[in-house]
Amino acid sequence: MDRFDWQTVLVTGSTRGIGEGVAERFAREGAAVVVTGRTKADGEETVESIREAGGEAVFVQADMREPEDIAALVEATAEEFGGIDVLVNNAGVETNTSVTEATMDDWDLVLETDFRAYWLTAKHAVEHMDEGAIVNVSSNHAKLTMPEMFPYNAVKAGIDGMTRAMALDLGPEIRVNTVNPGWVAVERTEEDLSEDERSHLDSIHPVGRIGDPEDVAGAVAFLASDDAGFVTGESLLVDGGRTAVMQDDTLPDYRRE
Repeated sequence: MDRFDWQTVLVTGSTRGIGEGVAERFAREGAAVVVTGRTKADGEETVESIREAGGEAVFVQADMREPEDIAALVEATAEEFGGIDVLVNNAGVETNTSVTEATMDDWDLVLETDFRAYWLTAKHAVEHMDEGAIVNVSSNHAKLTMPEMFPYNAVKAGIDGMTRAMALDLGPEIRVNTVNPGWVAVERTEEDLSEDERSHLDSIHPVGRIGDPEDVAGAVAFLASDDAGFVTGESLLVDGGRTAVMQDDTLPDYRRE
């Protein structure tokens, strides 16, 4: 597991959930990882976990809604490690609002965190990347969605478009791809689930379960690695087969006992 030996990987929104899993995966594969988020205690806990497992990591505190924080984060990463090889844009938020219910505050929160920050972080990072890869974490909501997920679903679709634009503008030295996770078991998605609801979710996924952060981390690491050296501008669904489903009531029970 040495695909990223001597490489520096910056993962935004990596103090918990999918981002934490991605940071841990790159560290296991030999990278020096920069963990970042708004909460210092959570970030330092993630760094300590990586170090205890034998990896290398540092924490840089940043609020991805603040352009000055983004610029400082990238500069701190380059100063600490001499450059950047891989950027993973992962930080994100959502609101459970419809097109008519969403407010300007909801719009600004999601657009600034989930969209503008991706662009700004990449814009600054490429100044320190001779070559390498950028992986943008989007969602299966970019493809299919549900009511009252606006503007989250619109922004996630926009990320796929941003990835294609970046792939054209930054190639051939830098490849850019998107990972689109489906339902992943993290604190935010599991805290309100009953046992029956979790069982039902498992049952409607063709792989027999919902995802976990390591499922997404594996896809991110692949797209960032030389194994995907001929892949750029693409969006990879990592959703346990949910996008293949037309009607839930026709499905067998896929749960793993």
